[in-house]
Amino acid sequence: MTYQETLDYLFNALPMFQRIGVAAYRNDLNNTLAFCSYLGNPERNLKCVHVAGTNGKGSTSHALCSVLMEAGYKVGLYTSPHLKSFTERIKINGLDIPEKDVVEFVADTKNFLEELKPSFFEMTVGMAFWYFAKEKVDIAVIEVGMGGRLDSTNVIIPEVSVITNIGFDHMQFLGNTLPLIAGEKAGIIKPNVPVVISQKQHETFSVFQKKAEETHAPIYFAEDFIKVKRSGLNSSGKRSFEISDEGNEYAIEIDLHGNYQEKNLAGILQTIKILKLLKWKIGDAAVKNGLSKIVSNTGLKGRWQILGENPFIVCDTGHNEDGIRLIVEQINELDFERLFMVIGMVNDKDISKVLSILPKNAWYIFCQATIPRAMDAEELAKKAFEAGLKGEIIRDVNLAIEKAENLASKEDLIFIGGSTFVVAEINDL
Repeated sequence: MTYQETLDYLFNALPMFQRIGVAAYRNDLNNTLAFCSYLGNPERNLKCVHVAGTNGKGSTSHALCSVLMEAGYKVGLYTSPHLKSFTERIKINGLDIPEKDVVEFVADTKNFLEELKPSFFEMTVGMAFWYFAKEKVDIAVIEVGMGGRLDSTNVIIPEVSVITNIGFDHMQFLGNTLPLIAGEKAGIIKPNVPVVISQKQHETFSVFQKKAEETHAPIYFAEDFIKVKRSGLNSSGKRSFEISDEGNEYAIEIDLHGNYQEKNLAGILQTIKILKLLKWKIGDAAVKNGLSKIVSNTGLKGRWQILGENPFIVCDTGHNEDGIRLIVEQINELDFERLFMVIGMVNDKDISKVLSILPKNAWYIFCQATIPRAMDAEELAKKAFEAGLKGEIIRDVNLAIEKAENLASKEDLIFIGGSTFVVAEINDL
């Protein structure tokens, strides 16, 4: 098969949660364990960092990868979902898995895949482990897809585990309270493996503490050790932070523009400290250079990504209540005349809280990503109008963006988001 034929086969033969939702969800690790066994258990030969959380796990994973790259290591990175190309999910030192390796992997495993019938995500996890082991990476940063306890990535024994934060998302699978969701995320905590919690939250603190005690895992609530204060943008547009680390004061610049990176940074820095305790050689220069070059080193997209200046155009993949609240806070810090919001969402979540957070003084253009899981633009608009928002419907994402650009003056702001899949369809991304 060609690469395109291979992708068509995977998309059509394997259920994909990002596209169809609940029908692709697996609530056990049986398929992953069977597939890894068939592959010769490549995950057992990998040194890993395992990253879970509701928001921030993607940024944290890319940041850790960038720092380890600057330290001179050959670093694998597994993340999901992809925005533009399937190969984005599996990278080594910022370079996507070659298409020929995808074709080879599927050709070699096709008969077993048809027998096992895994989900798309289970297959990609196996592919990542296989590729990282084949290419002999020094260390791999593995991002959880959803939850933790039953996530397909949760067959690894990492050097250190990281849980960024806990918020309301995927409640039909993970539970409808923060402690229940935290219990699922805490499933990545392994016996005697240190775990870093990026944000210390009152509702979830005891959940993580109890799991760590049960597994004899050293636990580090990053905020107890590292204080982070946002100090603005420098002349090159990088976000600056003042760090206080147990008496050591210094400044850090990162090339991700979202204010919410402030909430990720303590966890990232504490994780690096743990890796250093475990004898990974990571100098101060590697930390500073790695954090200032996350985008260029790893190719991360869609995190408060600026697409234009006059008018100011920005997109962000934040899509749940906590993520949208932080986005709105950052929008409110900016100077602009009028606000245009190009928004689409998925159809398997309660969006009422998100709609209540969105600015009332904006003009909305409601759109719809081209996936079965996308919420119908008319249904979204109806719910938005009931929540007091105003706007119009243009289903196609890029036509909606074009309309916003035509309406906006140089002094206005255009935001594009509401769903990862809306951002993924932006032509100029």
